[in-house]
Amino acid sequence: MKRKILVTGGSGFIGSHVVRLIVNQYPQYQLVNLDLLTYAGNPENLSDIDAFPNYSFVKGDITDESFIDDLFDREGFDAVIHLAAESHVDRSIMDPLAFVKTNMLGTAVLLNAAKKCWTDKEGKLFYHVSTDEVYGSLGDTGFFTEETPYDPRSPYSASKAGSDHLVMAYYHTYGLPVVISNCSNNYGSHQFPEKLIPLMINNIKQGKPLPVYGKGENVRDWLWVNDHATAIDVIFHKGKLGETYNVGGFNEWKNIDLIHLLCGIMDKKLDREPGESAKLITYVKDRQGHDLRYAIDATKLNRELGWKPSLQFEEGLEKTVEWYLANQEWIDHVVSGSYQQYYQQQYNKR
Repeated sequence: MKRKILVTGGSGFIGSHVVRLIVNQYPQYQLVNLDLLTYAGNPENLSDIDAFPNYSFVKGDITDESFIDDLFDREGFDAVIHLAAESHVDRSIMDPLAFVKTNMLGTAVLLNAAKKCWTDKEGKLFYHVSTDEVYGSLGDTGFFTEETPYDPRSPYSASKAGSDHLVMAYYHTYGLPVVISNCSNNYGSHQFPEKLIPLMINNIKQGKPLPVYGKGENVRDWLWVNDHATAIDVIFHKGKLGETYNVGGFNEWKNIDLIHLLCGIMDKKLDREPGESAKLITYVKDRQGHDLRYAIDATKLNRELGWKPSLQFEEGLEKTVEWYLANQEWIDHVVSGSYQQYYQQQYNKR
């Protein structure tokens, strides 16, 4: 079956892994990657598939209604995998309106374009990729399920919750064929270095302080990004319309325990004395509205669609460390922003 798929935010961390998987695994599909190439969108993430005949890139803004409408009319997409989003909680605290614009208005513009374009809904799908943070904060026990009420606590999670509601509103009001997934924290290669794990890896390597919010007791459920990409693949092809699927690693870690584990791996990889990297840990004032614990129950996804994580966390974390240590040039480009100017110029010439 031939399909033409729009992936938004495909040059970002999770998006690039999804794009790479689809382009390689489904050569009969035509995939268009739409990305604005802001600070976290990096074309270097997909340099290995840039010349593939079933892949193309378009630079653009999902909040630009006329641009999105023209793109849908021109390309005739029959599916959308929507990953484009502002995603960093700290940035949302500093600039909440940017998150509302991209995550809510951008989603609404895409939904509206699909609604107008898909007069025949047979074989069409709008797949919205979201976060477990929409559910709020857990105590010491319990798990987020697909029935957990939304209770977002940050501008980021509130904007994602709003976009989830918009997607379901278009399903119920207009019959738009949609599916949603809400995923736990991802880790792996190609993640922007402001995020916890790549930030710690980079700081450990450079001997810089490792900032830990509060006492480091906040708990997160971690999932290898490649496993998230396979989950998206499964949900895209097998998910039931109008349904939500939680994606998680069954893998809870306190932040401080994760950082100690990471320090131990880095000590071995850098041939340092055991405990040397842990000396860099520095406790800082806790983040505003810092949710205590996230934990996903991914039973529905496993039971109905047969997906489960492929890697244990320790193995995935070691693979992640090895990638960052072997790709210092990528890190240098990202941290300096030098890749942006070069690639912006290249794509502006197209």
